[in-house]
Amino acid sequence: MGHLKMQMPAGLDGVEDQSEQCGAGYPNKTTIACMINAEIGSVLAVMRRNVRWGVHYMSDDDQSEHFLVQSLKTLRRQIFSWQKQWHSINPALYLQPFLDVIQSDETGAPITGVALSSVYKILTLDVIDQNTVNVVDTMDLVVDAVTSCRFEVTDPGSEEVVLMKILQVLLACVKSKASVILSNQHICTIVNTCFRIVHQAGSKGELLQRIARYTMHELVRCIFSHLQKIDIAENLSINGTTTSEQETCELNNEQVSASRQFENGSLNSAYDGQPSSTSLASSTAYIGTETVMAENSATASSDKESDLQELQLMTEPYGVPCMVEIFHFLCSLLNVVEHMGMNPRSNTLTFDEDVPLFALTLINSAIELGGPSFRHHPRLLSLIQDEVFHILMQFGLSMSPLVLSLVCSIVLNLYHHLRTELKLQLEAFFSCIILRLAQSKYGASYQQQEVLMEALVDLCRQKTFMVEMFINFDCDITCSNVFEDIANLLSKSAFPVNNPLSSMHILALDGLIAVMQGMADRIGNGFVSSEHSPVNLEEYIPFWLEQCENFSDPNDWVPFIRRRKYFKRRLMTGADHFNRDAKKGLEFLQGTHLLPDKLDPQSVACFLRFTAGLDKNVIGDFLGNHDELCVQVLPEFARTFDFQDLTLDTALRIFLETFRLPGESQKIHRVLEAFSERYYEQSPDILANKDAALVLSYSIIMLNTDQHNVQVKKKMTEADFIRNNRHINGGNDLPREFLSEIYHSICKNEIRTTPESGFGSPGLSPSRWISLIHKSKTTAPYIISDCQAYLDYDMFVILSGPTIAAVSVVFDNAENEEVYQTCMDGFLAIAKISAYYHLENVLDDLIVCLCKFFTILDPLSVEESVLAFGDDTKARMVTETVFTIATRYGDYIRTGWRNILDCILRLHKLGLLPTQLASDAVDESEISTKTVHGKLNLHSLSSTRLQYISTPKKSSGLLSRFSQLLSLATDEPRAIPTEEQLAAHQQAVQTIQKCHIDNIFSESKFLQAESLLQLVRSLINAGAQSQKGNKRSQNEDTAVFCLELLVTITLNNRDRIGLIWKGVYEHISNIVRSTVMPCALVEKAVFGLLRICHRLLPYKEDMADELLKSLQLILKLDALVADAYYEQITREVSRLVKANASRIRSHLGWRTITSLLSVTARHLEASGIGFDTLSYIMSDGTRLLPANYILCIDAARQFAESRVGLVDRSILSLDLMADSFNCLQKWTSDAKEAAKEEEMEKMLQDIGEMWLRLVQGLRKVCLDQREEVRNHALLSLQKCMTEVVETHHPCDLWLQCFDQVIFTLLNDLLDISQTRSQKDYTDIEETLVLALKLLFKVFLQLLQELSQLEVFCKLWVDVLTHAEKYAKVKIGGRRSEKLQLLVPELLKNAMVVMKSEGILVDRTGLGDNSLWELTWLHTKNIAPSLQSEVFQEHDSEQLLQQKQIEAVEDMENDAYVFVPSNETLAQDGSGIG
Repeated sequence: MGHLKMQMPAGLDGVEDQSEQCGAGYPNKTTIACMINAEIGSVLAVMRRNVRWGVHYMSDDDQSEHFLVQSLKTLRRQIFSWQKQWHSINPALYLQPFLDVIQSDETGAPITGVALSSVYKILTLDVIDQNTVNVVDTMDLVVDAVTSCRFEVTDPGSEEVVLMKILQVLLACVKSKASVILSNQHICTIVNTCFRIVHQAGSKGELLQRIARYTMHELVRCIFSHLQKIDIAENLSINGTTTSEQETCELNNEQVSASRQFENGSLNSAYDGQPSSTSLASSTAYIGTETVMAENSATASSDKESDLQELQLMTEPYGVPCMVEIFHFLCSLLNVVEHMGMNPRSNTLTFDEDVPLFALTLINSAIELGGPSFRHHPRLLSLIQDEVFHILMQFGLSMSPLVLSLVCSIVLNLYHHLRTELKLQLEAFFSCIILRLAQSKYGASYQQQEVLMEALVDLCRQKTFMVEMFINFDCDITCSNVFEDIANLLSKSAFPVNNPLSSMHILALDGLIAVMQGMADRIGNGFVSSEHSPVNLEEYIPFWLEQCENFSDPNDWVPFIRRRKYFKRRLMTGADHFNRDAKKGLEFLQGTHLLPDKLDPQSVACFLRFTAGLDKNVIGDFLGNHDELCVQVLPEFARTFDFQDLTLDTALRIFLETFRLPGESQKIHRVLEAFSERYYEQSPDILANKDAALVLSYSIIMLNTDQHNVQVKKKMTEADFIRNNRHINGGNDLPREFLSEIYHSICKNEIRTTPESGFGSPGLSPSRWISLIHKSKTTAPYIISDCQAYLDYDMFVILSGPTIAAVSVVFDNAENEEVYQTCMDGFLAIAKISAYYHLENVLDDLIVCLCKFFTILDPLSVEESVLAFGDDTKARMVTETVFTIATRYGDYIRTGWRNILDCILRLHKLGLLPTQLASDAVDESEISTKTVHGKLNLHSLSSTRLQYISTPKKSSGLLSRFSQLLSLATDEPRAIPTEEQLAAHQQAVQTIQKCHIDNIFSESKFLQAESLLQLVRSLINAGAQSQKGNKRSQNEDTAVFCLELLVTITLNNRDRIGLIWKGVYEHISNIVRSTVMPCALVEKAVFGLLRICHRLLPYKEDMADELLKSLQLILKLDALVADAYYEQITREVSRLVKANASRIRSHLGWRTITSLLSVTARHLEASGIGFDTLSYIMSDGTRLLPANYILCIDAARQFAESRVGLVDRSILSLDLMADSFNCLQKWTSDAKEAAKEEEMEKMLQDIGEMWLRLVQGLRKVCLDQREEVRNHALLSLQKCMTEVVETHHPCDLWLQCFDQVIFTLLNDLLDISQTRSQKDYTDIEETLVLALKLLFKVFLQLLQELSQLEVFCKLWVDVLTHAEKYAKVKIGGRRSEKLQLLVPELLKNAMVVMKSEGILVDRTGLGDNSLWELTWLHTKNIAPSLQSEVFQEHDSEQLLQQKQIEAVEDMENDAYVFVPSNETLAQDGSGIG
């Protein structure tokens, strides 16, 4: 419009004024006038082609112009003179001439076509809207004129053009701005007219057919898109009206049924070469006329008040009433198909599927556009719930894939928009159509199965579909298990049993994975905890009557649903028992507290009425039985039905749908009597009493048998039925219309007393449908689930097993990489859900299934296997998936670790594992050993490790490996690997890199305890199994690898070492005990054990004893094995001690350490390291502890006695022993400072024991063959004994020392001197001298304390005895001069001291004189003159004192002699000599 104004001259103010006068949103008035003028000219131009319309004005009135021409010319003259605004002009003024032409019988098709085009153009100018003057009448005129269009047919082509333009105008009416004022009657008329043209187009050209169908489709879309705009308040005013079918008042008032349309064929005028008149108003059916259910229409029309109300509704602006009629009309089209004998259950593709496709497409469009708005309009909703869905159920059995696909699309839309209002209808469709016909065993064609499977998968892709199926059906006691049935169907359909993989299998797989992916996506969305407490029924509760308080609150309905599912699961088991034996079934239900201990009729009746899965035959027999319980249950069973506002035949249908009517007449009578009583109780209006209901029920059963039993040849007529039921209503007749309705209902729809079998389904029978609709009014509400995982745990438990099996089979048979990836996505989703809900068994089963596809290295060689693995997409994808699951969800893997480890071992054998896989187990000392000690390198783990972790080396050796693979013979030149082979190897390596296998072990510290334990057990089992194989070298490599991984895990889990230590230790122990030859496995076991102890001691002091105790395994090594590794073992022990000495505090720990060090004393290579370690412990007082003192002394003694090293090492060992005496002295002083006397005594006692063990150890070394060691040991012993006097050990300890150390030493030395060769024990005489001096030194130092003892006499006699023996000893066959001189002198000194102390005195006459007598008795054998020398009568007191002084000085000189050094030893020896 703006463009037109810019082209006008500036001076034309009038035009501008007119433009300004046009209302906002309207075109320029002059522009519109010009357009209409142009249309007038077009119509007149076409009319002038005919002589009839071409006559000019003449005097004779008969020759005047036709009124059609005159009206057009008049409009032309007036159109430019109108001064009002355009929307203020009555549109009838400029439309009426065109409408007259359209309605005229005299005009031909070309003229009518041009007139229709003109009307279409005017309507599309948007000059007519709801604000235009007289718009209601104008639209009425347009619709009336176009729908009653008449014209002469001159040729088929022009006729089709006119029909297309009629469609064009009618669609423009509905799409125009003024369409909102169209009445319901207008809409019905428009749709009726369009359908007539659609029907007529069947015999016309293809273009007209398509345009007609398109127009009809657009009409329905426009009409039902208006539904969302209708005010709900308007609908509320309609809700009070009757819900019976409406009859519209058509303009031509013709009542032609839809069935007659199809019987009479095409209703358009036939073209026979002669002009004929065509009128759309004279041919078709009418929307609003119920053509099939004629009896219902008659009933509705009999109610005049209802007719008036409906007629008023039809004149109001269009809305719900016209939509109801359109639905009725579309359903009637589909019903006509069935009534014409085209049963969709038995039809073939040869039947005309055009009409059902057309009608179903329109229904689908209506539902798409109306959407959820239908639920706000009860009449529309009721139509969809009953009539529309029933038709969908019927055509769901169609053999036509097109029809079936369209039905499924409609159901999907209904589910999306209205599922809360269609609970039982959806259950019926899923159970009776999809779940039955998607399986070939019910006779469905492959095309049907595929279409239904596609529909089911589309539903499964809805995020909450399967959740809602589980909630609303599987957890509803009265419904079937739709969720489980769908899961079973999908899993079974995915199995390619004896067939190659097809699209059906892939479809089913997609459905399963879609469900799993939906669950996986919901993980983490805050939900009601799945950790629900189980339902425990300790007594019966009437759970049938339980209700949920609030279905909109998950905190209420989730526990309620779970409880109902528990009841249903138990009830299904009880139903199975009941179907086999009713009595035992009831007993089982009593045992599970689902029925009371004492059966009551109401609870049993509820069980029979509401439990799904019961056999109807068993129910019928039970109800008809004459037992007392059955007789009581029957009326209670009837009371579970609500027959209010139902006709008798409908109520009887509903009643008999729940069981099979027994065959015996007495049982039938009892059953019908209970039914009649219940029906009369709720519907007493027509029937006089319950007897009337009983008689009529019998009559209905007889009629049903008569009409539907093929053996009955002569059928009962309506008159016969009415006559048979005279005077049954309390002596009066029932209304004829009432009986007639029952008769026709039974004739049309059989009451099935036995289940329907075959291709059809019981769900499609009219009786079952009526029962379903009735039940839907009282069923539990449909619960809408959001995206939270309320019941995913319960669902997954049911679905996981079949899904894993199905996906595995599909993957096994697939050959497409896209299918591979789909399967892997499914596996990962299952793993994610399993881990989230801690379903370890499911995760283990999944891993087992996956690992079955990991088949590399069997039976190919290593090189061939690497290439095969690189080329095998399936194997590589499985590998990535398995290790992705292991790294992500390892916490919840249990037995699956065995399979994962098997895969790892296979990859290890191929050399594809990363180098850092077991890096934590590598010990620096092992590495140093490999480079320093070449001999051990031959047997070390390093050579083995190169084979399984040196992937770079294997990669660098790729050419040589491929050359070996491709060489034809050993003497032929080796081939260079091809690019394909190189690419395959590269793919294999990249795949393993993506797996991050090393994370399994390096991150094992984050695994849950149970999972970690299972992983360790799997490694142990794998290592143990590999040792049992025949291929020793290869299996040993595997065992070593498993052991390294085990050590790695142990080191990474130091905080949880107690959990796995027992298994690890036992495994290493078995290796050590079973190995008799050096090998890599035992090496790894030993050094791995040392490494574990070294690494864990600083962190696990509470396990220090247990860890150190494990090192005792080293002591159990076979001699050959120990000899091969002991130097390195000692180095490791040394490192361990030096790093952790302060942490080893127990006797048990030190016992292990010293045992290991003691062994080294006899090992040439290891003794040096062992002695250094022992010196490290003993040289510093801080590391020598009461806990390890005795152990260290024993170890030092073994080093002193060892002849492996030099004499100096033995001397140093003796020095360590002697110096350790300083620690005893320090501990003694510390003990004396202890606060508690009891503690001090205990500590002193322990110190004494340690001192005794020290001197005992030295005593043993004093017997050494080597003179230097032997004599140095004696001097060290003298030091330890003489210096300890100050510590004041108890006398008992000294007596023990004399018996076990000194006297034993003297005896042993004496024995050696007499029995051994002087070549073996050189200079034994000197040793005897030192030993004897030691005896007398110690004796004299302890003389005061010992003399107080009762056993002193015995001790003195032992001293004399040994002195006597030594004096008489012969060395080399002759007496020793040294000893002969030394013994008397030592005795004389001792006697002098004893005399001076008053110990050795003559006590003759005083009583006890044994000491005196025994002394001289023994000395006579040694030196008879000793008594006279010691006890001379003339000795003066001065002489005696002088003797005492000399004796003391001699003792002091001797003390200097006994300094434990080589120099002193030499001086003393020379002095004596």
